Amino acid sequence: MNKQIYPLLIAQFLSAFADNAILFTVIALVLQSSQLASWYVPALQSVFLIAFVLLAPWVGGFADNHAKSRVLIVANLIKAGGAGLLLLGVEPLIAYSLVGMGAAIYSPAKYGILPELAGHEFLVKANSWIEGSTILAILSGMVIGAKVADHSIQWALIGTIVIFIASALITLFLPVNISKKRIPGSKILQFGGQISAFFTTPRSRFAILGASLFWAAAATLRVILIAWAPLVLLSKNASEIAELTLFLAIGIIAGSALVPRMIPLERLRRARIPAYLMALFIFGLSLTEAIWPARLVLFVIGMTGGMFIVPVNAALQELGQHSIGSGSAVALQGFFQNAAMLIAVGSYTYAASKNVDPVLAMLTLGALLFLATFWVSLHLPKYVSQPTRPH
Repeated sequence: MNKQIYPLLIAQFLSAFADNAILFTVIALVLQSSQLASWYVPALQSVFLIAFVLLAPWVGGFADNHAKSRVLIVANLIKAGGAGLLLLGVEPLIAYSLVGMGAAIYSPAKYGILPELAGHEFLVKANSWIEGSTILAILSGMVIGAKVADHSIQWALIGTIVIFIASALITLFLPVNISKKRIPGSKILQFGGQISAFFTTPRSRFAILGASLFWAAAATLRVILIAWAPLVLLSKNASEIAELTLFLAIGIIAGSALVPRMIPLERLRRARIPAYLMALFIFGLSLTEAIWPARLVLFVIGMTGGMFIVPVNAALQELGQHSIGSGSAVALQGFFQNAAMLIAVGSYTYAASKNVDPVLAMLTLGALLFLATFWVSLHLPKYVSQPTRPH
């Protein structure tokens, strides 16, 4: 494995840490305000996701046509700008949408650079390291960010700006490679062609739709927890909710560490099994009423989720590198998974505005995830040989 993956791991850790520190800073802001309605947090999640959907035709090509290491720097600076707007008191829905724009640019470069640093043999392992470091960043970012924000919103935002800039500086140690020449013409038409080309095999369809399914479920579960924890577990502030979510993050780290030997790229079909288990345990979480059973179930949900998403991401990157470009493939994934997240979180936002019971919402999420996993797994081959690069 290329040793240059280590600066990527550090830069990604810092960027993801700041992403989640901002999220829980805004959650603390909402919880401290009596004027903001219950639908405001899922609405914030929705404006964050809109950028991924709207920018998808451009960000993949931008990552492939430029040095991905430099694209990561641009994206971090945009996210720092969004945090700066929050610090200046700009409407959070507007400021957080700019953070989403930076994240939309960041994602194709972050995942797209992995095939350049790790070959076929190590791609699942590299993904498990990235997912593990990302979840560790989520874990520490949400806990530390929430605690600092409960003390001072201003200092929490200043801290995130500093961390985004530090991530950008560390990215300077990554190689400067351009993986694909720019193709003239309409990016929207090219993006439509990429969708058609990438959906030609059951394996690529499963990679796209499976990732979309995972992130839609994860994003919806996170916003449901914000309403469910105060109601069922009597959590009182952002720190207590963040500490509950901590077990979900630890579970994903554990699942990401276990999966490279259990689900190689050639056995991608196996990934559907942890997805089914994840759905069942989300269903079970809705039935818990005490703090430690909830923490244990969240850990198992995270573990099964990590075992599902790591091989799916690795398969998508390799398929993209051998066809439309790894950055374009990740942007395509981003379009579908964030559209799915937007629909899912948007649906819950509407339900929350109608005062839906969070327990019922969680039961529904588990049932839908189970059915959707069955649907996206149809026609998936049991064994797939290593793809070859086209001549």
